[in-house]
Amino acid sequence: MSVTPKTMPAVGYLKSLPVDDDESLLDLELPVPEPGPHDLLVQVEAIAVNPVDYKVRQGNDPGGEPKVLGWDAAGTVVAVGDKVELFAVGDEVFYAGAIDRPGTNSRFHAVDERIVGRRPTTLSFAEAAALPLTAITAWEGLFEHLGLRQSPEQTGTLLVTAAAGGVGAVVTQLARALTGLTVIGTASRPETVEFARSMGVTHVVDHHQPLPAQVAEVAPGGVEYIFGTAGTDRNLAAYAEILKPFGGLLAIDDFGAVEIGLLKSKSISFHWEFMFTRSLYRTPDQAVQHHILGEIARLVDAGSLRTTATRDLGTINAAHLREAHRILESGAAIGKVTLTGF
Repeated sequence: MSVTPKTMPAVGYLKSLPVDDDESLLDLELPVPEPGPHDLLVQVEAIAVNPVDYKVRQGNDPGGEPKVLGWDAAGTVVAVGDKVELFAVGDEVFYAGAIDRPGTNSRFHAVDERIVGRRPTTLSFAEAAALPLTAITAWEGLFEHLGLRQSPEQTGTLLVTAAAGGVGAVVTQLARALTGLTVIGTASRPETVEFARSMGVTHVVDHHQPLPAQVAEVAPGGVEYIFGTAGTDRNLAAYAEILKPFGGLLAIDDFGAVEIGLLKSKSISFHWEFMFTRSLYRTPDQAVQHHILGEIARLVDAGSLRTTATRDLGTINAAHLREAHRILESGAAIGKVTLTGF
């Protein structure tokens, strides 16, 4: 029987610095966390990187104390808390973690079992690590906030911005697999257009060009739903024009005040989606995310959902994670960037 060591390799930062600074992310040796009552201690085998990683690095200075980033992970349970009921040592899992706890860029990681799912059996650890954060975001956005039914009778048109991104690619797949919606996706480069179509987008429009005229060509009467992943504040007037009366607009991006009154005349509903809300506020229904990940794994193993992993940068270390952050900060990422092993 293997014994968990007392310390572990990890990647973190001590000060908010530009990604080109060699000290923006550092290789560290840190204590292995002790799992709490509802926690799993996971030996991390692979991680994926999301925009939230670099946004926290840029905007949250830890004042010289080591801060470990990372949320998407896949690995093997090596220990469990005394109140754990859903998993056992040896189970292979995938999850997106909690934003107010140490991140997954470490050899071992403690996570509440209620936001963890079993790894899809048909995916590698890296392929599985690419999915949790974006899949939970997409699922909650579509089926909880926008209120879509998981039925082919759920018809209409959905506009997905940045459809070749990590979230957009899962939103598209879930909409195509579980509803009867027609999906319009935004993309601008030949490679992103191709990727978006491979994920199930029916029509592609260029987000660098005015959207209303382009959308009108494929949906003359407008669209019922918009899943906004980027530029919601800049595009709000366009969205108000594109959406049908009583339509729904959901946003996941970061912005401040907007002229929300633009939505009033059509009675358009506005929704936020932040997949960390349940874990951040310890809501009574945290285990919903366990069940969502179970459905995602089922869809993957049934062949209805594909991983969005497109590029693995190698072992989990500071140099490779700095490169991952550079890629995401450039805005040119397609799908998800992963790292595998230590």
